[in-house]
Amino acid sequence: MNEEGKTRYSDKDLEEFKILIQEKIVKAKEQLELIKSAYMNDGDNGTDDTSPTFKAFEEGSSVMSKESNSQLAIRQEKFIRDLKNALVRVENKTYGICRVTQKLISKERLKLVPHATLSIEAKNMQDK
Repeated sequence: MNEEGKTRYSDKDLEEFKILIQEKIVKAKEQLELIKSAYMNDGDNGTDDTSPTFKAFEEGSSVMSKESNSQLAIRQEKFIRDLKNALVRVENKTYGICRVTQKLISKERLKLVPHATLSIEAKNMQDK
């Protein structure tokens, strides 16, 4: 079915998107926990009994690793927040409507990027 001319997705479509988004939230939270546990365990990689030179190198790489894990965690938290906001739009029946053009965002795009608020058309205008 063509989305052209429709002002919003049907309740059936919205329910399908809701399930997709909820599944993505569960997976994203699991990934966030993995990132956080890696961050917490970074401090001790079992190198206590190795040479001081290696230990210094390890600490440097540990700091880098903590920073990148921290960045990953921040990005993952934002992703979860964006997905939760998408759920609110589903409940409000405004999900899938481009905030620039007010047209429906294609189902294909929403399946790939369920938290999208811009159509490809609007995104391309923004990128120029």
